[in-house]
Amino acid sequence: MGGTAKTATAEKTLPLPLQFLAAWIGMWLGEHQARVIEYQRAENAALLERLGKHRLRLTDGERRRLAKLGKALGRKALQQVATIATPDTILRWYRELVAAKYDGSKKRGPGRPKKAAEIVRLLLEMATRNTGWGYTRLRDALNNVGYDIGRTTVQRILAEHGIEPAPERKRQYSWATFIKAHLGVIVGMDFFTVEVVTAVGLLRYHVLFVIDIGSRMVEVVGIARDPGGEWMKQMARNMLDEEAGFLRGKRYLILDRDPVYTNEFRRMLRGAGVKPVLLPARSPNLNAYAERFVLSIKSECLDRIVPVGEGICGGPSGTTSPTTTASGTTKALATCCSTARRRTRTGGYNGASGSVVS
Repeated sequence: MGGTAKTATAEKTLPLPLQFLAAWIGMWLGEHQARVIEYQRAENAALLERLGKHRLRLTDGERRRLAKLGKALGRKALQQVATIATPDTILRWYRELVAAKYDGSKKRGPGRPKKAAEIVRLLLEMATRNTGWGYTRLRDALNNVGYDIGRTTVQRILAEHGIEPAPERKRQYSWATFIKAHLGVIVGMDFFTVEVVTAVGLLRYHVLFVIDIGSRMVEVVGIARDPGGEWMKQMARNMLDEEAGFLRGKRYLILDRDPVYTNEFRRMLRGAGVKPVLLPARSPNLNAYAERFVLSIKSECLDRIVPVGEGICGGPSGTTSPTTTASGTTKALATCCSTARRRTRTGGYNGASGSVVS
């Protein structure tokens, strides 16, 4: 009240000429602003006529600026000056601008928020390493390390990643777990071929080898042009020899489903305490160590040389038999493997046994 009274007193104390001068200046400024607004309206109308039927496309930033200014003017003022859009449209832009400020739907995903990636990684690691742990045991283990998670959440995460419940996981070990559990007593076996240039043309020889999964020791067992049942039985006798057999102390031999591994061959292995493990069809990755050795010996050795003459594969064409072990070829191939720079850690040649040690 005191401030208002002082202002009124100050106005009354102004001289009358000054009061008329202030009123005249205010009227002049109002008329000037009205002429400016009239000019801008005429200019906007001319621009809209030039556009014709083409619709003026505004950016989001332009709409925001017009919405703020239009809200300050009000609907009545907008009806007089708005030309780009109707007053209802401009005020609607303002309402949408206010609603977007408090809209948090874009920051939320559907359903409940997912668990952190660290919790999922730790849960999967626990379930994989401890096949006998059920949902409750896994939940308690996570609680012990500071992660509060429910039992149903554990079940859902394991199901999403294809991990069976504990009873199923206890009965079904993964192939990687089986390999790790039997390192030192498990051996892989496979063939690879060698093309040899001879007087009668190009001949193909089949090379049978075995690899110790634990030590990566490779031994070329035998070479033949046409390996059959009798030849494979002889190879089994050589590998099962009590003094120098490669399969001494071994329990498992990984084989594919090639018909050359006959029933008699597998029966001889089982009789000596070596269990043949037949791989599923079209699954070379399950015998990965043997397959990697084949890739290495071909890329580092056989693809770089051209074998000439059957002497490198055991003898002349007329004397090579299916039961020939071709010790000369074994040494040649072993020497080739020992000099190749292989990624599977194959080292030097053991001349006594004709094997490649890695």
